[in-house]
Amino acid sequence: MNNHLNFFIDGEWVAPMVQASLDVIDPSTEEAYTKIAVGSKADVDKAVAAAKAAFPAFSQTNKAERLKLLTRILEIYNERYEDIAQALSLEMGAPITWAREAQVWAGRAHLEATIKALADYEFREQRGGTMVLKEPIGVCALITPWNWPLNQIVCKVAPAIAAGCTVVLKPSEIAPISGVIFSEVMEAAGTPKGVYNMVNGTGPDVGQIMAGHPDVDMVSFTGSTRAGIIVAKTAAETVKRVAQELGGKSANIILPDADFEAAVRVGVERCFNNSGQSCDAPTRMLVPVDRHDEALAIAKEAAEAHSVGDPRSEETRLGPVVSKIQYDKIQRLIESGIKEGATLVTGGTGRPEHLVRGYYVRPTVFGHVTPGMTIEREEIFGPVLSIISYNNDDDAVKIANDTVYGLAAYVQSQDVDHARKVAAQLRAGQVSINYPEWDTFAPFGGYKQSGNGREYADWAIHDFLEVKGIIGYGY
Repeated sequence: MNNHLNFFIDGEWVAPMVQASLDVIDPSTEEAYTKIAVGSKADVDKAVAAAKAAFPAFSQTNKAERLKLLTRILEIYNERYEDIAQALSLEMGAPITWAREAQVWAGRAHLEATIKALADYEFREQRGGTMVLKEPIGVCALITPWNWPLNQIVCKVAPAIAAGCTVVLKPSEIAPISGVIFSEVMEAAGTPKGVYNMVNGTGPDVGQIMAGHPDVDMVSFTGSTRAGIIVAKTAAETVKRVAQELGGKSANIILPDADFEAAVRVGVERCFNNSGQSCDAPTRMLVPVDRHDEALAIAKEAAEAHSVGDPRSEETRLGPVVSKIQYDKIQRLIESGIKEGATLVTGGTGRPEHLVRGYYVRPTVFGHVTPGMTIEREEIFGPVLSIISYNNDDDAVKIANDTVYGLAAYVQSQDVDHARKVAAQLRAGQVSINYPEWDTFAPFGGYKQSGNGREYADWAIHDFLEVKGIIGYGY
């Protein structure tokens, strides 16, 4: 018995108000392996009402109580670690090793970071005669994507609870089962009734209803820029706060003084991780013009070392992309790169030759890509790398910044001062120098059409708070 056909509302697993279901597709087989219930306005109303009713009491809990709850959530999460990994491998085609070591790990890391951040967080500050209070904003609608399900669920749910908010979560309907298991974690951890609620469903039927609901005080959304615009417009009718983490087209500048071969090889790997389905993936590799062909040779070898296949195999590095829609989009963009004159270094259209079904994409590298080509402008969201030449630092910065996006950027150099100088000029919310480890305490979010607000640790807690000044408090 599982909860795939139920929602979690007001501390209980409940059937949808209107019976409707949706197949969940295993992208490695192109076949449905389970179904989920999909919600409607009635389900959203019920979940929001539960969150609203729970808010007055939960908002008044103290830091110690919320730390105890988050610590218990972390304990249960770790007990369900393998269940979540297996769900991710089925629903989004993540290689099982990657599911364990990156996808599920990310949720645990965000829980740990939020607990540490909350322990250190100050919710009041005396400024002269004014007491500045940071108070929970209220009922929060959380809308999360399919590409990093637990990363995005936890880095919204955990800080919202840390702040004292109540929430309604809509996981992606494409990869929803990990969200169901997370809801089971929240139940087993003893989360108070109504503090955490989960409704599955589509964007138009559930997500937009949540965004426009008059009793929702804040929307935190991660997804495409196109969908983010719809959410923001819908939320504007009730003048609620909207935090968004949207698309990206991140540049990876390899400076002349970098360890060139290592920088190119790791750049390919970082681009292809998660089958290229990361909003901050370094998909545009910028190399000095006189080393372009050298970069192509290194990138070709690195790309062809990526084994593509069954996500349940411990040896697989790249699984399928998540859906037929995603597969078809990537094929169209690879075709555009060829038609527009980029050099196809390796990969190309179609599946790898040894695979006859599944949404598998050939690891693809394009060289001699020029600014303005479709593959240089559009977010591909697959294992496709574009290599672009630049003449000098100013040229590299200009190319890197010439995008509607601004989520992330990367700089490689053996001269750290040189790298810092270039990094300071990049219009992106997060810049990584020399491929550092993932830092769950660093602010994460975008400039321009990559969104607004910041996630991770105390940065995220802050986004779920209102600021109140009580003047005359100190006299």
